[in-house]
Amino acid sequence: MSGETVHGAAWGRLPGVLGALARVAVMNAVQYRVSFLVDFFVGSCNVVAILLPLMVVFDRTGSVAGWTWHQSLLVTGFFLFMNAVMGGLVEPNLGAVVEGIREGQMDYILLKPVDAQLVASVQRIAPARAWDAVAAVGVIGWGLSGTGWPGFGAVAVAGALVVTGVVAMYSLWLLVICLSFWFVRVDNLRYLLGAVADAGRWPVDIYSGAARVFLTVVVPVALASSWPAMALLGRLDGALVIQAVVVSFGGFALARWAWKQALQSYTSASS
Repeated sequence: MSGETVHGAAWGRLPGVLGALARVAVMNAVQYRVSFLVDFFVGSCNVVAILLPLMVVFDRTGSVAGWTWHQSLLVTGFFLFMNAVMGGLVEPNLGAVVEGIREGQMDYILLKPVDAQLVASVQRIAPARAWDAVAAVGVIGWGLSGTGWPGFGAVAVAGALVVTGVVAMYSLWLLVICLSFWFVRVDNLRYLLGAVADAGRWPVDIYSGAARVFLTVVVPVALASSWPAMALLGRLDGALVIQAVVVSFGGFALARWAWKQALQSYTSASS
């Protein structure tokens, strides 16, 4: 059998592999029902905590850095959606990689006849974070009720920017986790990354200079929150869209390379 045939067969099995991994992840997540319900309640409180500072600010002013209340709600809505993806899929899985390296479970991932990065990225799921996604839809709709409904083209661009932003943030998380192959304790970096990414709840225009570059290139959270909102509002030009694509897929390529280098240096914790 040729290499191309084997490669094609592997890609053909991919949907089934992803489905099986997702089912196992969901069953593991809901097996402790009390914990699941508590997580769901905490998730609802988190949504309120994200919206409350915005309400306080706009109770005292009509606009912030040129953004009105409803326009800022769009940013918050996209930020909530990013939180749903990162908190529900990315953080639990990449956090599990750190545990696996420390305790030896990484060996089992490497033995599976599937790409190790794929398995490591979908082995766990936090269903309670779906609340963030539901809230995101509601908040975005709330924002659009005061800004007007955009055309199909703007919605398509905004959706594409959400994808590029999530890919960029996933890549950054993966780069941080790759450090755990050499430095076992990277928890502080994970918490720091989460704290910095929290800046994405505010419109990117309130930041200037190095801070703005930092939030669009180094920790590109603005790509998933502010830029999709700007697309819906007709404020985004083609150059920024190209920048988002370059940052996103450039970051993914770098993270993929770092992952392969990290695996080459991995030695089993059980050996």
